[in-house]
Amino acid sequence: MPWRSSVPSDSDWRRTTAVLGATAVAAGAFGAHALGSHPRLDTWKTAALYHLFHAIALALPGLPVATRWCFAGGITIFSGSLYALVLLDEPRLGAITPLGGVAFIAGWISLGWSKR
Repeated sequence: MPWRSSVPSDSDWRRTTAVLGATAVAAGAFGAHALGSHPRLDTWKTAALYHLFHAIALALPGLPVATRWCFAGGITIFSGSLYALVLLDEPRLGAITPLGGVAFIAGWISLGWSKR
């Protein structure tokens, strides 16, 4: 078995981006069709919207690695915690959501200060 670097390659990021984009669309469709009149539907929509926007941003060519990690982490923490909050009806999960927001902000800042 050949040795493989633990650093994600461009093709790894492309696959990750594809999965995140596809799951964002699926989450949006699930919210629209399965959650219908759920009292926290707006929370779900916010999660799906941020998920999709940042998945699209991950597809930008030449995106710095720090930005990629921040966006992927932001999707996981921000959108993931909101999805869980809605599905599990557990408001305390919203306490970690701001950490994902900070990851998104850090990603945009790292993009702006990148040397690329």
